[in-house]
Amino acid sequence: MLNLPAGSKIFVCTSATDMRKGFAGLSAIVREQFSADPTDGNLFVFINRRRDRMKLLHFHDGGFWLYYRLLEAGTFETLKVIDDAVKLRIDATELSMLLSGVSLAAAASRRKRYAA
Repeated sequence: MLNLPAGSKIFVCTSATDMRKGFAGLSAIVREQFSADPTDGNLFVFINRRRDRMKLLHFHDGGFWLYYRLLEAGTFETLKVIDDAVKLRIDATELSMLLSGVSLAAAASRRKRYAA
């Protein structure tokens, strides 16, 4: 599974993304729509319109990583967006649940924890 450095954040693009885009195209989305730097070490998640494909863009050790997931059956969950936000921040547990097909909406509520 994917291991992220401590302090990395995970952002999901809330609009459908063209999966033909590569490193440059996805980096442009991060810069233009998220107003963020794609080389800051955070993980950026993109899902296509049919919700059966996902790309993760991550910059680590001087270069980009592009992870690609194609579902043979089923779809990724449609995430709840508040106030028409362009990006949605999730944590590593929620990303793992999303990749595994576990519904974030139907999951039990999270208990309060200390966050550094």
